[in-house]
Amino acid sequence: MERIVVVGTSGSGKTTLARCLAKRLDIPHIELDALYWKPNWVGSPTDVFRQCVKEAVSGKRWVVDGNYSKTRDIVWVRADTIVWLDYPLWILLWRIFKRGIRRSITRENLWGTGNRETLYRHFFTHDSMILWVLKTYRKRRREYPILFTQPEYAHLRVVKLRSRRETEYWVENV
Repeated sequence: MERIVVVGTSGSGKTTLARCLAKRLDIPHIELDALYWKPNWVGSPTDVFRQCVKEAVSGKRWVVDGNYSKTRDIVWVRADTIVWLDYPLWILLWRIFKRGIRRSITRENLWGTGNRETLYRHFFTHDSMILWVLKTYRKRRREYPILFTQPEYAHLRVVKLRSRRETEYWVENV
């Protein structure tokens, strides 16, 4: 494993796992959210984002986390392994709930952008992470198995992990 992509619904632990793998394998970690988000929760224009991602994955070894379909053709074709964190919905919702509370209390600066989550934004707006998880969970569970069978991704080794225990066991044996 030289070039790994970690995917899954928000709250599945993509970034945590990617950081762990990067450290364990001594390879760079690339967080797509950090490349996409700019101050004031403004997303990068698609062409700029794609160029940043292209540059980030130009190296020989890396682990990327994120689900951005607009860069899939760049990242997945270069990857050799996809790790799909396919956890139950209730776990994702619980994790997103806890993360939102923690980030709101600590006023964590996300990706060095000055962006911070608030309780209001996290729970009561159309940008709510709870709503995002509910909106994307079933879509990803339908979409990923189909994508994994596409000819352009036939070279990928797919690792599907369904629980924290499975993930921990897999990481221990990497």
